[in-house]
Amino acid sequence: MKQIIDGKLYNTETATALADNEFADGANRMNVGRSTTLYKTRKGAYFAEHCTCWQGEHDTIEVLTLEEAKSLYEGLRNQYTSYVLAFGVEPVEA
Repeated sequence: MKQIIDGKLYNTETATALADNEFADGANRMNVGRSTTLYKTRKGAYFAEHCTCWQGEHDTIEVLTLEEAKSLYEGLRNQYTSYVLAFGVEPVEA
């Protein structure tokens, strides 16, 4: 998916997928008909792709700040890369 936002092109084909909440059960890949994938562009920008299979809704891209991306990453069940690779820092110990 490609979308231009504020004059910048966000492209899921060229960005790196960091995490998502897809649920594959053999027939479906979206939990409750929707899924979210967090991406990082080659230039270091973060965005989320929100996909839907519901009639009347459309797939969208949402630009995220670094803090929004970290928060989303922590809440997504399928993490494809480590926190340090995704954000360049180790998580702080609690």
